[in-house]
Amino acid sequence: MTVGHGRGLPPEFLAPRSSSFSEFLALRAPELLPGALGRAGGEGTLEAPHGTTIVAVTFAGGVLLAGDRRATMGTFIANRDMEKVFAADDYSAVGIAGSAGTAIEIVKLFQVELEHYEKIEGTLLSLEGKANRLAAMIRGNLANALRGLTVLPVFTGYDPDDGTGRIFSYDMTGGCYEEQRHHSVGSGSLFARGALKKLWHEGMDEERALSVAVEALYDAADDDSATGGPDLGRSIWPTCAVVTESGVRFVDDGRLEELARQIVEARRGNPGGAR
Repeated sequence: MTVGHGRGLPPEFLAPRSSSFSEFLALRAPELLPGALGRAGGEGTLEAPHGTTIVAVTFAGGVLLAGDRRATMGTFIANRDMEKVFAADDYSAVGIAGSAGTAIEIVKLFQVELEHYEKIEGTLLSLEGKANRLAAMIRGNLANALRGLTVLPVFTGYDPDDGTGRIFSYDMTGGCYEEQRHHSVGSGSLFARGALKKLWHEGMDEERALSVAVEALYDAADDDSATGGPDLGRSIWPTCAVVTESGVRFVDDGRLEELARQIVEARRGNPGGAR
């Protein structure tokens, strides 16, 4: 690091600025931002692993975020057990679909952004503030998105003001939209959304929400080759994060295995899951 004025800090550290870490990074080392690849020039699209289906489901007192584990590169299965659901901070979680490497980089920067704000301001950023900060990062990735490295996350969190879980979705330009009840993104989202519409109901508890999310991912995998279903042979199950007043908690693999096996057994002889 180059230090000016003797032992003094570089001017970027001393200039008045907001509490945004990503804004500081844009001034100090813009090449480290996730969207920096697009500024390097180059033509054509890039072939890279892509994450697929994410579902979000609200329930009484919180919200649940779940994702399958498969990453694909064209028709090739690039990864069978990729993690796509992450805790953003103590009271929010984010799930990623799209270009896997770029998405994970954005999530890591987002986690630092929220932690940095809390340390500078001495308080948590509001849930809508967090959603808008993530939108700015997605907007900064637009050049990469035009080259095929699109990132489309789902952001969920617990809102202490009204005691509910909330869901936010995004488009590739950074548009941020609040969703109601449930939502899904990724290549299997159309099939997952159909299942969610039939299975979700008002006032359901956390256990029922978990069952609905896992079954929606199962339906997505049934019709979308890029979405990975429960893999009984390799013991690979979806990743599920529950966000409530108590914070973010990930569902353990034992419970997910039990639920996945129940769904597989219930579909034996009834592959469509008819009720």
